[in-house]
Order: sequence, then C-alpha cells, then structure tokens
Amino acid sequence: MQYDRFQQEAIDYINQGFSVIVSAPTGAGKTAIAEYIIETSISKNGCVIYTAPLKALSNQKFRDFKGIFGENIGILTGDVSINPQANVLIMTTEILRNKILQEPDSLKKYSWVIFDEVHYIDNYERGTVWEESLIFLPKHLKILCLSATIPNIREFGRWIEKIHNTTLKVVIEDSRPVPLHFFYQCQNEIVDDLKNLKKLYVLPISFRHRGRHGHYQAHSIPNRLNALMSYIRSKQGFPLIYFVFGRRRAEDLAKDLLNYSFLSKLEEAEILSLFDGLCERFDLKSEKSASFLYPLIKKGIAYHHAGMLPTLKEVIERLFTSRLLKVIFTTETFALGINMPARTVIFDDMKKFYGNVVRPLKTRDFYQMAGRAGRRGMDKEGFVYCRVNQKRISQEELKRTIYGQPEKVYSQLNNSYATVLNLYDKYKEGISELYPLSLHYFQSDNAMQKRAINLIKSKLDILNELGYITNHSLSQKGRFASAIYGYELILSELYEDGFLEHLDKFSLGILASAIVFEPRKIQQMTPLSKDAKFIKATCDELISKLQKRELKYRIYPLSKKPYFHLSGAIEAWLKGANFQKILTLTDTDEGEIVRYFRMSVQILREIYAAPVVSGVLKARIRETIFLINRDIIDAEKQLLTYA
Repeated sequence: MQYDRFQQEAIDYINQGFSVIVSAPTGAGKTAIAEYIIETSISKNGCVIYTAPLKALSNQKFRDFKGIFGENIGILTGDVSINPQANVLIMTTEILRNKILQEPDSLKKYSWVIFDEVHYIDNYERGTVWEESLIFLPKHLKILCLSATIPNIREFGRWIEKIHNTTLKVVIEDSRPVPLHFFYQCQNEIVDDLKNLKKLYVLPISFRHRGRHGHYQAHSIPNRLNALMSYIRSKQGFPLIYFVFGRRRAEDLAKDLLNYSFLSKLEEAEILSLFDGLCERFDLKSEKSASFLYPLIKKGIAYHHAGMLPTLKEVIERLFTSRLLKVIFTTETFALGINMPARTVIFDDMKKFYGNVVRPLKTRDFYQMAGRAGRRGMDKEGFVYCRVNQKRISQEELKRTIYGQPEKVYSQLNNSYATVLNLYDKYKEGISELYPLSLHYFQSDNAMQKRAINLIKSKLDILNELGYITNHSLSQKGRFASAIYGYELILSELYEDGFLEHLDKFSLGILASAIVFEPRKIQQMTPLSKDAKFIKATCDELISKLQKRELKYRIYPLSKKPYFHLSGAIEAWLKGANFQKILTLTDTDEGEIVRYFRMSVQILREIYAAPVVSGVLKARIRETIFLINRDIIDAEKQLLTYA
C-alpha cells in the first residue's frame, strides 16, 4: 500500500516503538494508521484495544475490521459482547476506563490502545472519561491517538509525555487529500467567494421596502431549496449530505423535495429493490417508519437521525454507500467517524445550540461535517454549500467559522463519584495528589486548580458523610457505588435501604428506565401505574435530599433526577407488548426508546456486576434484562445478524 506522507511518518515512529498522536483533517486517512497497528499486532499474535466515543462508531468499526481481519476482531460495549477474547477488542471509552480502574489485570495481554477521535476529551458530558483513561492507563501500553485538526495538539502531546514519563511523537497533517470548494446561498443567489457574498448582505435600494415609521428596511429573499438543488445538479454535485440541527427539520426538508427526482428509471428500480431487500432482512417490512421513507427512497432521497430505529438508520447507511441514494438529510452525528463521504455537503444553518445558547458553528465542528465532502480517489474537490441568512449571522461570524483557527481542546474534567471511590480504594488520602496528573491541571491557572481540588475534596466529604467510606475503607455501599458510573448516589441509597431487593422484575425495569431517561423540554409524562407512582415518590424524596447535600458541598453538576416518562412503555414491553404498541404509550421518538431501553439494560448489568449484590437480586435482574433485551432492543443480535 502506498501511504501518504503523514501516514508513513506515523508508521515509521510506530515501528521504532514510539507512542504516536496524529492530528489530521476529517477524511485524510487516519484509520489506515490504526489498521497498520492492528495488522502488525495480529501477525505477531499481539493484542490491541480500539476505543471510540460512540456505540454507533464502535459498531461500524467492528463491521469494517471484521471484514478485513475476520475472527481476530471482538467488541465490548454496554450493549454488546461479541468475541471478547479476540486479539483486537473494540470498546467504548467508558468500558476501557472501567477496566483500567476496576480490572487492570485484564489489560496485561494488550500492547496498544488506539484512541479514535481523541479530541472528544473536550466534550462537556463525556470528556472526563477520556481523560481518566489516559491518566490511569497502565504503563506497558503504547498509545495511538487519532484526532481531528486541533491547534494545541503539541500541548496535548506534552501532557501525555509528562504523566507517563515517555516519548510521544506528534504527527500533523494540515492539508486534505481532496480540497474543499466553498459556496454560499444568500438571498436565493449562489456565490463562491466571500467578496460576492458581501454584496448580497448589502442590498441595493431597489431591494428595500419602506417599513413602519417610514424607515427603509432590507427585504430578505428566502433561500429556495429547489434552486439550490438545481444548481448542484448542474454541477454534477451528487451524492450530497445535507446537515441540519433538528430531527424534524431533517424530515421536513426531505419531504419538501418529493417533487424532485434524482434517479433515472433504472436507478429507481435498483434502489427500491435494494430497499425492499434490506427491509426484509432487517425485519422492517411492517414498520410504519420504513413505509414513510418509501416515496422518498424512490426519488433518491432519505433522512437519518437519532430518533429513528437503529436498524432503519443502518438501512439508510447501506443505501448511501450503494451510491444510489443521492441526497441525505441528517444531523451532525453522521459526521463523527462514520465513513460516509459524499461529493457535496450542505449546511442548513451556520448557527446551532451549544448547551443553552445559539451561536455560530465552531470551526472544529464545521470541518468535522464539511470534511465529508470529497471522496478520496473519486473527486478532485469536495463542494461545501453554506445556506446563509444575513439576519441570523454576520459576515464576520461566518468568516471566523470557515477561515478561523480550529478551537483548542480543553479539559472538561469532573470525576464521577464512582471514579473517586475507585481511586480512594487504591490511594486513600493520596487521591488529591493524583489531580496534578490531569490535563485540567496542565492547562489551568492556580485559581482553577484550587477549585478542582476543592471539588474532589467535597466529593470525598459527602461520600464520608453518607457512609460510602468508613474507617478509611469503602463500606459495602461504597463498593456498590464504585461499580455504578453516573447514577451512583441514588442507586446506592436505594440499595442500602433494601429498596432494590424488594422490587419485582417489572419494577426494576421501571426504575432503570427512569434513572437513564432525559426528557425533552416540552415532553409530557403519561399517567403512571400504581407501582411506578410508588417508585417515583421514593426517588423524588431521595434525590431532593441528595441534591440538597450536594448544594451544601458546592458540588456541580447535581446528581441526575430520575424521570418516569417511559414507565408505561417499558412496563408494557416487559409484559410482552410489541413495539408498535409501545409507540402509542409515549411521545418519545422510536430510536430514543430503543436507546433508553438499551441504556436500562446497561445500568442493570452494572448493578448486577457490583461486588456486593445478593444472589436474589442478581436473579431478578437477569429476568428483567431478559424481558427488556428482545427483538428490536437486542443490540447484539442486530450486530451479529446484520454484520
């Protein structure tokens, strides 16, 4: 194989025995370096861990690598355990972190850990997991970190070198193998440079109208989707990925194109035959959501988002890789790691929600998505179209997004109670001395460092006060909590009170779904059964007390409150109802139902694995998991059947 300059540089360092971090644009070919390590390790009967930020990405890598390396590949996520003794084990970063803290001996046979999308350490919700994995990684393991373009990659490398007392080689590639050509749709005109765009921002007087009080106001001409599609067709710009920042918006835009066919009669027959075959294979023939897509598929159009059934998303992905699907409207998760390049990428908007605020797209996020444009070996350039509403985004903001420096990666460290307990079990009062190993410490000033140390001490104080630590050791409750990441306090208090022991197999499912569920802002809770009401009342009282304690100790974010919006749905599912019936019992999207039911199984497995759980409770949990993890919820079956 002929490697690019940066790929060969990284491989040369790997052959010399160094750990390596690679920063390169989306679509540049970073995975080839990971494949080299895997192939070389397998040839020497060595073992490799490959970790990714999302289960969907882990699943895709399992399929891709299994196609190349066969039975040498296994996967371990909260949902799935297939061939876990394989030479190459793919896992989510959470699973790796848990192994590092709880079962370090299980990692002795591995020689490499590959961290894909390592810039995810900057993720507010889950970045801590990446940081903990890198801090406490056993010293015998070599590291390959793969990252999107980040300007402080050398700082990141120096941090790893310092904490592991090793040499880590940094490899940087700035150029893309397929260059990008930018276009802007504004005032329903399409231009390909910012100078011409500027003229569309400043409208001539003939394009203005007199508003209230006699003042002239700019008259904005809406950007027409059909006009954009016609322009792209004239440039032979298909297939294309259209990124939107809302699920309903993705569906609505796809339906807006129903009068527009992208396929010849022959292609139409081909794609419908493929779609029918895939729906048969994925057991989707009777699913309404699949039938809704049929008229769109017939025209070469589809949508793809997290609210869809996982199997239906997979069908759409397979249609897209067949190259018969010409236009896909999708949310931004499609850009993270999923190897689905197109000739063209469109941005529906240049702003999106970040937490609680709408702001212009970060440069790094923009290029994560824009990088899907341009298929290596097929396209001389990739085309990126930005739909610009001059009332929503200024020219300066737009220019900063597209031509600014990608944002630096910063630590989001906030150790969970389970991590604090696992570390206390090993290091006792020396736990605070571990903080200087963190990227947070490496990047922070004295005031921020002091706040972080105080937060760790506050978590230790509350754990001592509540009896998780007694006489400088973990209590039985503390040992239980050390196995439950993210929902430690409420589940541990319920465990200590004997509450979990008294729940039947249905009530355990109701509790698990409430623990993991996060409602949308406008979501309604359906009426609860008697059992669900009792569990909710107990949990509400308990979480209120726990959060008051956390406020007293200035611990933030507060422990998550359980939400019982899925109680009726999971109760019916546990009692054997089919999935179509479940959809009538909640206003949650079907893909979200699958995700939360799978998360319920995962949290039940964590409780099951806690070292102090009784045989009686274990047996009941096994029953509950068996009842939830069937049909469309069974992620392992989906991966094995359709790999």
